[in-house]
Amino acid sequence: MPTFVWVIIGIVVLLILVAVAIYNGLVKLSTRVDEAWSDITVQLKRRSDLIPNLVEVVKGYAKHESGVFEAVSQARASVMSAAKQGPAAAAKAEGELEHTLKSLFAVAEAYPQLQASDNFRDLQGELVDTEDKIQSARRFYNGGVRELNIKVKTFPDNIFAGIFGFHTREFFEVEDRAAIEKAPEVKL
Repeated sequence: MPTFVWVIIGIVVLLILVAVAIYNGLVKLSTRVDEAWSDITVQLKRRSDLIPNLVEVVKGYAKHESGVFEAVSQARASVMSAAKQGPAAAAKAEGELEHTLKSLFAVAEAYPQLQASDNFRDLQGELVDTEDKIQSARRFYNGGVRELNIKVKTFPDNIFAGIFGFHTREFFEVEDRAAIEKAPEVKL
């Protein structure tokens, strides 16, 4: 066989090996991003499950604050449905929930007996712990998205990403950055 045939066969084999390596790398990153998003939704669900208990405890002391309770319940429901729609919708709903939770805690501050309640303090502590876990999951998710997006956009990976159907993903960024960067204040 002539030398140029061996060269062509070598180039084809090399291209196949490069394509396989790039494909496997993209699958790995995509799976990591999916797993990280799942971690976020688990923590959002955990927080969503805590909120009704917190609202009920506050209701026991502040019965006439029904507008705040309704707003928190609606925001809670919107976060869980938005999480199924993707990061952008979830981030928007997150911002709304943060705002309504601040209102709920503002109501709670007006009732010293509520602040002294062990049940309220325990729920508040669990909520803060869950917020920390959401932050951690968000960082892990956004890191995975960043790595995947870089791969999908850079040469030669972008060629194979297009062929194999990989695309960039959205970051999970809440609009109110100040609310995210400042830890919730818990008075015990």
